[in-house]
Amino acid sequence: MTRTYAITGTNSGIGKATKELLESAGHRVIGIGRKNTEIVIDLADPEQRATLADQVAEVSGGSLDAVMAVAGTVTTTPVDVQVNYFAARETVESLRPLLLGSPAPRAVVVSSISAVHPDDPELTQALRDEDEKLAMSLAARNTEKGSGGYNYTSSKRAISEWVRHAALTPEWAGAGIPLNNVAPATFITGLTEKIVTTVEGRAMLAKTTPMPLHGPGEAVVVARLLAWITSEENTHLTGQAIFIDGGSEAVLRGPQVFDGVRMPGAA
Repeated sequence: MTRTYAITGTNSGIGKATKELLESAGHRVIGIGRKNTEIVIDLADPEQRATLADQVAEVSGGSLDAVMAVAGTVTTTPVDVQVNYFAARETVESLRPLLLGSPAPRAVVVSSISAVHPDDPELTQALRDEDEKLAMSLAARNTEKGSGGYNYTSSKRAISEWVRHAALTPEWAGAGIPLNNVAPATFITGLTEKIVTTVEGRAMLAKTTPMPLHGPGEAVVVARLLAWITSEENTHLTGQAIFIDGGSEAVLRGPQVFDGVRMPGAA
């Protein structure tokens, strides 16, 4: 059965690989990105994000079967917070009404293994509290101090926690819509290619993001997981952070995570 998907970040990397995979299977994919996509939008701009739902509704005819918030940035600036947290959340929230007419609606957010890396607790809490003004101020402070990497890790941790909470609400589980979070480790995209192809980059990854099973992979590996999660076959998986990471999360957090299961960063 042909399904209609809306996917952000289809210009490159995992988003592009997912679009190509689904289209090869005969599905309709509405690509969303900054250029050369069906819907052109800068997700770092709140005013442009506010037009997303209307644009997708017009292009789709008012109905979707699945939404994927795949777009992400690694800039060490406040842009990371806008795209990785606010845009990801607003994408699935604003497009959720378009899923209600589908017989098998699905939604997924792409986070990162960085959700378990060190973060800025103050920034992460501001995101949990939905205090956008404070969050952006803290992100700017991090950039000025040379600790902008925390903007990325905090945004990924906060969106992972949000998915876990939101998935159980009447708007999602109560409406029969599985909502999940896929957290990749290192896969070969435009953002990572220069890192994985140098000796220094591979050494850094071995320390920060160890992947004992096969090491860094191709983006299509993540695309296959995203395709299943948003397919009709997934009837009961929801509220989960699924680490597709060659074992990285297990190395970094260890087996003791099951001594009181909790999301990264939760108190």
